[in-house]
This record gives sequence, C-alpha cells and structure tokens, in this order.
Amino acid sequence: MDFDIGKLDWSLVQAYLAVAETGSLSAAARQIGSSQPTLGRQIKAIEERLGFALFRRHPRGFELTEAGEALLTPARAMREAMREIAMFAAGQEGDLQGTVRITASEMVCHHVLPPVIARMRIELPEVAVELVPTDVTENLLYREADIAVRMYRPEQLEVVARYLGEIKLGLFASKAYADHRGLPDGTGDLAGHDIVGYDRSELIVRGMRQAGVDVSREDFPVRCDDQTVYWELVRAGCGIGFGQSMVARADPEMLEIDLGFPIPSLPVWLAAHEGLRHTPRVRKVWDMLAEALGRIVV
Repeated sequence: MDFDIGKLDWSLVQAYLAVAETGSLSAAARQIGSSQPTLGRQIKAIEERLGFALFRRHPRGFELTEAGEALLTPARAMREAMREIAMFAAGQEGDLQGTVRITASEMVCHHVLPPVIARMRIELPEVAVELVPTDVTENLLYREADIAVRMYRPEQLEVVARYLGEIKLGLFASKAYADHRGLPDGTGDLAGHDIVGYDRSELIVRGMRQAGVDVSREDFPVRCDDQTVYWELVRAGCGIGFGQSMVARADPEMLEIDLGFPIPSLPVWLAAHEGLRHTPRVRKVWDMLAEALGRIVV
C-alpha cells in the first residue's frame, strides 16, 4: 500500500529528529522549545502514520531502531529544505516591522551595543531587538541569529560578511592593584606580579610565549574563561590582565601597562545570512551596527 505523504507533517519529523539527535524527550524538548508530553505524543503519532517503530524505549532514554536510523538522512534533508523555505520567506518581507536578533561576544554586548540599541529604539521604533551575548558561535544558517558581530571571518558560503576593522587589546591593572603591588617595568618584572589568566583557554599562555614570556596556566593565581567576569576580576585588583583598550581607557580606575611587546588585536566582522541581508529591517540594523562599530575600530 502506498504511503500517504499528506499524513506526515513537518512538526512530527522535527520531533523525531530532536529525539533521535538528543536521545531523550527532556533534552529534545529543550532543543525545540516544546514539552515532554507533546513530544511523546508526536513520536507516537509519527510511528503510527509510518507504520513502524522508530525508537526502542529504555530507562536511559530513546534508541533508534534500524528503520529509525535509515530515516535520519531523508529527515535531515527535509529539515534543510524547510530551513531554506523559511529563509527565503523571511527574505521577502518588505516592511520594517518585526524582530532582528543580534549576537555578539559578552564584552561587546556589555560595553558597546547598549547605546547602539538605544539609538535603534529612537530611529527604528518598529523593530524589536533581541540581543544574544555569547562567546559561543550562533548559527546564522539556522536563524539562531539574524546578524552576528564576529571576532573572526565567517567561512560559510551562504553568509555575507563585512570587515569593519580591529579592536586594540592592551595590558592593564587597576589603581587598587598598583597601590598595593606597583606596576611591572618590563617583561622580566612580570614574574613578581599576579596575572589574571584564562582557565581552559590557552590564548593568553600562547600569546605570552610568542612574546618571549615563558608562562604556564599555573602561573596565573586567578583564572576565568568568561570574558566579562575576567575583566571584572582585573578591575577589582585581582591582578594584571588583558582587555579591550577602548573599554579600559574609558575607565578612570584602570592603568595601561606598556611592556614593549606587541599584543594582537581583534578583527571585527559583521555577518548575516545572504537571504536576509537585504530584508529592510535587517539592512537598517546592519547599517547602524556598521556605523557604530566603525567608530570604535582602527
């Protein structure tokens, strides 16, 4: 008997994919913003409509059957097709009213974007703005964000990117730290000072070694990977630390330290999916972000 494709809607396939890729109803519900009971009903419905079991239920969660495994590839192709349809439809919207979702690093969201968004509220009152502060890459291809401020060049083929310039980094200490410990006058003097380092990230260790300063993670008595918290630790006097020069120089409690070795800068890129780039509200927000960020980069 031929299968009636009309019995299978996208929501059921989406539920199947979420459970297949996470292995449990609870994790799948969090992934797609649903509830466990709803997902349970959807899994039961898709199995009934297909006429075979997709999962084996066990105490630890859901395991795919052979048929369930075989369905993964066409289901993922269906998800990609639905994404392209949604992206095309979004790109055809002709008015300003709607939402634009922006993602950027925590430091940029905290120190740079609030006044820019305040200006948007005045000049673009029809546009609602969602701001996602994260140092984890949001996927523009799946509309986890409409516009991204990146510190690297995006490589996806369907993403349009514009280079805006560089954000300078520097070495800084708070006045409170300087009053207590003084400041180093050369790289050789760093050994006598506390440096706030990263925890799991090796960026600072590698950068200092490249500058000729032999350090390891254990040389940092205070460590944190969260950029915003890291900077607050430096401001509080926990040690000398690296930060964005524009942020530090605007803080009267911070002192800049020049030890004579170069500190790499951060490239700033603006990125959006090419299907959304010319949607009126996305274009307007893009232009305002480009203008505002262009004033702070070199």
